[in-house]
Amino acid sequence: MFKTVSLALAAIAASATIASASPDSYFSNFAASTERTTEVELGLVVAEGAGVVEIYTYTNGQAGKLLGSENVHAGGNPSVDVEIAPAYGDAIALLKVGGQVVDSEVLRFDTNN
Repeated sequence: MFKTVSLALAAIAASATIASASPDSYFSNFAASTERTTEVELGLVVAEGAGVVEIYTYTNGQAGKLLGSENVHAGGNPSVDVEIAPAYGDAIALLKVGGQVVDSEVLRFDTNN
């Protein structure tokens, strides 16, 4: 009986932690390393409202020049691809909803391409 109650409480605690850690807007199926091309494939992007994905150059932990952007709608946005200007070095993808950054992911470009 004690083991059953302990397992049930552990399961409830784990699900509460997972639920509180789940944002309403996020990048999903994200590949942090990508080939160097003029298109960044982000996969599924989920947004709590209408927003935009912006790709910037990224050096020393700082976002720099805007390379490209793509509008997203509320809910799931499958296969989000962003056309970008050619650039060298890493980049950062920012998901903005209502003008606020709600998620970000650093892009590490494969230097062999």
